[in-house]
Amino acid sequence: MAHELSYVRQEMLAPLPAPTSDGSVIGWIRANLLATPKDTVLTIIGLAVLALILPGAINFLFLDAAWFGADRAVCATIAQGGTQPDGWKGACWAFVESRFSQFIFGRYPLEERWRVILVGVMFIALLAPMLIPKAPRKGLNALLLFIVFPIVAFFLLHGGFGLPEVETPLWGGLMVTLILSFVGIAVSLPLGILLALGRRSDMPVIKMICVIFIEVVRGVPLITVLFMANVMLPLFMPTGWTIDNFLRALVGVSLFASAYMAEVVRGGLQAIPKGQYEGADSLGLSYWQKTRLIILPQAIKLVIPGIVNTFIGLFKDTSLVSIIGMFDLLGIVRLNFTDATWATPVTPLTGLIFAGFVFWIFCFGMSRYSAFMERHLDTGHKR
Repeated sequence: MAHELSYVRQEMLAPLPAPTSDGSVIGWIRANLLATPKDTVLTIIGLAVLALILPGAINFLFLDAAWFGADRAVCATIAQGGTQPDGWKGACWAFVESRFSQFIFGRYPLEERWRVILVGVMFIALLAPMLIPKAPRKGLNALLLFIVFPIVAFFLLHGGFGLPEVETPLWGGLMVTLILSFVGIAVSLPLGILLALGRRSDMPVIKMICVIFIEVVRGVPLITVLFMANVMLPLFMPTGWTIDNFLRALVGVSLFASAYMAEVVRGGLQAIPKGQYEGADSLGLSYWQKTRLIILPQAIKLVIPGIVNTFIGLFKDTSLVSIIGMFDLLGIVRLNFTDATWATPVTPLTGLIFAGFVFWIFCFGMSRYSAFMERHLDTGHKR
């Protein structure tokens, strides 16, 4: 017994020091920018590039920019102390300020623009609780947002409830961009899920139809789909019937996004382990119960980045509708370049910077929300 007790520790080990954690700015720089020699070199190169670009960009965008004015004269002369050459100064934000309402509403009548604002307020009021995970009554919220809201918005924007009609050729700007994006997203996700399920179906006819649709649509550019929707869609309608150009664009964009969404969802379905299918079958669940309760929730969670990436691509691709005579945000900005009142060397660049910034704001917002949802749905993440 004494021999065995000789191996028992008589004193406790001294406690180890706590792990070092420097949450300061200097600690973050050391961990993220100067962790290795390669990181240090890349950081120095990045700082050198910023030092080369930032002064000129700040001067052009802010210090030498013309913020207010009635015409091109405010942008076509050199400000005292200005740094830009060739008879012009910085960005012509006065052009954006003068045409801002047109960039948002297009040629929608001034006295009727309250209808667009009302639709926007309704959209935000319904979308916000839909995006908050803990908000109650998700089913009712989804019904109002995806079924009731589009009908009410159509009658408000186009004409109904005793309101005068506003034809869609007068629609434009950010308004058109958001409508195309919302309808495309709302249609492409459920249709893409059905196409993905159809492509994996054991029924040959259903599978063949889905495969042909997906491969044909993915094999041509969006411009081709828009042209076909604009030219060929009316051929399938009864004699004497016509389809609004804007509706044709909605159909083309939605079908195009659906084909890409189908492949994203199919990737998630293939990533689900076979045991999940077998476990659902062992419980006696039907095909649709198994798909709705077991498979799809896991598959969609896996491909959230791909789904949001498709949404972002769809949002940016709406600018192509200008090919068929519709003017989204970018189209209406470019249309104003021909206005002689604001014809200066910096007007096009300023307008494009404004349009690019607006697109970036929306795309960055979707990207951040995607990252939030990934963290929220991560079962291994401690919240």
